[in-house]
Amino acid sequence: MKGLFKSKPLSPPELVRHLRELLNFINPATPSREPKKEKYREEKMSEFNKCILEMRNILYGIDGAEPVLEACAQLTLEFMKEDTIRLLIVCLPKLDLGARQNATRVITNLSRQRIDSRSMAAEYLENNLDLINILILGYEDSEIALSYGPILRECIRCQSVARYVLESAQMKNFFDYVQNPNFEISSDAAATFKELLTRHKSTVAEFLSKNFDWFFQEYNSQLLQSPNYITRRHAVKLLGDMLLDRSNSAVMIRYVSSLDNMRILMNLLREPNKAIQLESFHVFKLFVANQNKPPEIVGILLSNRSKLLRFFSSFNIDKEDEQFEADKAQVVKVITDLNPQADDDEQQ
Repeated sequence: MKGLFKSKPLSPPELVRHLRELLNFINPATPSREPKKEKYREEKMSEFNKCILEMRNILYGIDGAEPVLEACAQLTLEFMKEDTIRLLIVCLPKLDLGARQNATRVITNLSRQRIDSRSMAAEYLENNLDLINILILGYEDSEIALSYGPILRECIRCQSVARYVLESAQMKNFFDYVQNPNFEISSDAAATFKELLTRHKSTVAEFLSKNFDWFFQEYNSQLLQSPNYITRRHAVKLLGDMLLDRSNSAVMIRYVSSLDNMRILMNLLREPNKAIQLESFHVFKLFVANQNKPPEIVGILLSNRSKLLRFFSSFNIDKEDEQFEADKAQVVKVITDLNPQADDDEQQ
């Protein structure tokens, strides 16, 4: 007779409350190793896997069907109660791979949910910024890095959270994270690093202005001059993205007024890899275009004029690009027309 009656499906709020009970069991205040409790724990983990999968189906839809907005809203509202998000994040390392992947997708989706134009996750995170520290430190644990990384990127879509990370002592750790020997982890960290430095324009401009010296010293020495080709390639591409953004115009002028910085870019132009050469050119052209070039930069451009003109005469890319050709022609013209006496007069 038991098989004739199916239990009624849990509503979204009931599902979250059930999940909360399971999380408290999975992450108890006083762990036990008793055989009976271990077996019971396995049963609860199986129950958890079903529960988190059901949540994923609510948020993403199933079999091509669109998710029901009302169900998503109910799930989101209940999730923000009683620190359920915190419990789930803290418990992620204790889950098996499949459950962890589903839980990560649930958290990232919840972070994007809006109710009456309000981001519930943003409001929660602003009052629980210590969670961001937990997520950042995930890059130091190879088992959890690829789960915490995507969640962190969703969190920093919130401007106040991004500002918190940029201003924290942990920001400096990203120079190590993006050089992790594990390619997947370093790539994930690089994606987060880029998000931090490009998404929120005004916040990034303020951060770079206030932290110009230490930030670019680390950026130049650790990333642009890294022995790792992929690190150099990502770094010079991101540098171009930052300096060419109008919000960072003051930072760009400061960067391209440094002879040391230009020397690094000139060395990168000599790289055999075309991709690095091209990205380096997009930054190098800013040094050349600077209307107020310091005398020492003019001097280096003049002393290397013949080498630079010879380099640019054979510097091409694989596909036709009118903008690239125009930029290259302008760089060649400026270098060709450089006059030390005229520049000295301009500086005066």
